[in-house]
Amino acid sequence: MTEFGIVKLHEMLKNGEITSRDLINESLKKSHELQKECNAFVTILDDAKEVEVTDELLSGIPYGIKDNYSTKGILSTGSSNTLKDYVPFFTATAIKNLEKKGAIAVNKTVMDEFGMGGTGTTGHTGIVRNPWDKTRMTAGSSAGSAAAVAAGVYPYATGSDTGDSIRKPAAYCGIVGYKPTYGMISRYGLFAFASSLDHCGVLTRSVEDAAIVVDNMKGIDKNDMTSWDSKDIHLRKALTGDVKNKKICYIKEICDINNYPNATDELKKHLENFMKALDKCREIGIEVEEVSVDQTLLNAVASTYVVISCAEATSNMSNLTGIIFGPRGEGDNYIEMMKDYRTKGFSPLIKRRFVIGSYVLQAQNKNRYFHNAQRVRRLLVDEWNKLYEKYDAVILPVGSGPAKHLDGSLDMLNEDTVVLEEHMQIGNFGGFPSITIPDGFVNDLPVGLNITGKCYDDENVLNIGWMNELGFANEALFIEVPNDYVFALEVDVKGGNLRLQNVFQYLL
Repeated sequence: MTEFGIVKLHEMLKNGEITSRDLINESLKKSHELQKECNAFVTILDDAKEVEVTDELLSGIPYGIKDNYSTKGILSTGSSNTLKDYVPFFTATAIKNLEKKGAIAVNKTVMDEFGMGGTGTTGHTGIVRNPWDKTRMTAGSSAGSAAAVAAGVYPYATGSDTGDSIRKPAAYCGIVGYKPTYGMISRYGLFAFASSLDHCGVLTRSVEDAAIVVDNMKGIDKNDMTSWDSKDIHLRKALTGDVKNKKICYIKEICDINNYPNATDELKKHLENFMKALDKCREIGIEVEEVSVDQTLLNAVASTYVVISCAEATSNMSNLTGIIFGPRGEGDNYIEMMKDYRTKGFSPLIKRRFVIGSYVLQAQNKNRYFHNAQRVRRLLVDEWNKLYEKYDAVILPVGSGPAKHLDGSLDMLNEDTVVLEEHMQIGNFGGFPSITIPDGFVNDLPVGLNITGKCYDDENVLNIGWMNELGFANEALFIEVPNDYVFALEVDVKGGNLRLQNVFQYLL
């Protein structure tokens, strides 16, 4: 049952076909099974209690929480040894908003340590494995959330996105990942990584579910000065299917296979899938055009992100001293205690990023590195805003293919494909709404495409994503399968209750 979408589950609950207890029990059972295979959870809440089912769509339905959201009375570690025993005394606003709607948390999901990583391998509880292929990564940092949603543990889980930490795991796991416009969802109670880049968001199995969940998470919050009043934005209602006169663009320098002289077969197939998706856009009435962006500017995306994110992280996490909270460091004075705490508590990746952040913020380096990175960020955002003067969205492939192997080269970037892998960071530079949806398979593994629009235009971005999703999912119905399966899939896919990976699970 937990593989169904939110609307279907709500109908079943209201009709008395199932109970909230049934869903909780099934979700917990699947959580324990997935944990053995994929290590997706820091905490499984076996004592999760059912709630009264109301007219609220989320009431009585289980979900997962990324472990960088503060949850009162529940372990919240950020997947770091430094907070391995930390139990907060308050709950993040976004989670409170879900609780008010009757949503039921059943676990806290593993992430890359403090969100700093794109592999799902750096959390203190170990590597998160991709449910499609246990030898492959999920990407990160919202690794456990992506794996759990893809495996049908529940219809949705919360995530956070500082560079592509919702959207790339979604692509690798064959699901939907959505980060709304910066500040639409309060970040109060979210462990800060890079405050000017951090977005709260959600991972789901359909665009409709993403719209429903964010509708219930969002809202202005006095505790987050960057939040804004979005009461006039209704994401689910915006899924009208009307895409007439919509114009989108893709970037030649990123999508042209000729720009990748050492392209792998996976990359070639991935870009072929993407071009077919553009044809589907045209078929449903969306105008698609190719545009060109200065390659030098694109090449600067990754380094700009590293400088800004590391600098902000170094500042944000200066409170992790081993004195205020968390495991206490050893030593005769605060300097020794802090040194012991940070030496033992942080992974090599985190230490490396703190060194970079400290270096670029030194007085003699600040203008050369940090300020220049901010200037490049502005140039990139301005370039994208120019595109939005003419186009409703930018559509691009996610990464260079399906999930990468867990082969020891986890945090390394191929120079030839670095822009292809890192371009979604621009969505964080500008605070733009951005959604990743499935885009078929390469070597029997899912790949994704990404749609990004201008700030505050979330309704339009989701509607374009929804129409692409439906067109893609309905195509799967032409696969030859027994008639009874075809009927069941037709009903559920058109109703938005099954994502494409679920379709193929039925066929196996």
